Amino acid sequence: MADLYAILIKSWNDAQKEAFAIRKTVFIEEQGVPEEMELDEFDPICQHALAYENSRCIGTARLILPIEAANRQIARIGRMAVLAPYRKQGVGKSLLSALIKLGISKDITQFELHAQLSAIPFYEQLGFIATGNVYDEAGIAHRDMILQTPLSQSP
Repeated sequence: MADLYAILIKSWNDAQKEAFAIRKTVFIEEQGVPEEMELDEFDPICQHALAYENSRCIGTARLILPIEAANRQIARIGRMAVLAPYRKQGVGKSLLSALIKLGISKDITQFELHAQLSAIPFYEQLGFIATGNVYDEAGIAHRDMILQTPLSQSP
C-alpha cells in the first residue's frame, strides 16, 4: 500500500514552525507537558519528518542521528505527534517509516525510542520491542523500545 500522506524530511530551521505547532497541540495542550520541556538541545541537530495532507502539516517526528563515534549505529526517534483527527489513519506509520528509511540509508543498525505506554502496541506492530521498566517522563508513563534493522543482522 502506498503512503497516503506526503512526508518531507527537513532541518529544524525549515521544520520548526510547523513541527512545534503540532507538538504544542499534542504534547503541551492535550497531554499537559510543560512547555519548557518540549524544545530541547537535540532539535537543531535532528532530521524532522513532517506529514502533510495536501498542504496542511498534520504530524511530525524527529530522528537523532548518532553524534559520537561510539554510538555510530544507533539513532533515536522521538517527538512523534499527530493531530487528533488524523490518528489511526496511517500518519504515524508513514512518519516512522520515513525516519527508519532515512536511518538505514545512513547505516543505522538500531533505533531506540521512548514510548508512552498507550503507544506500545502501535510500535510493536512496526517491529519495535519493549525493553526495561516503566518510567515517568514529563508526568507520562513510558517504556524504552528498540528496533533492529536488517543491517544489524548482516554478517
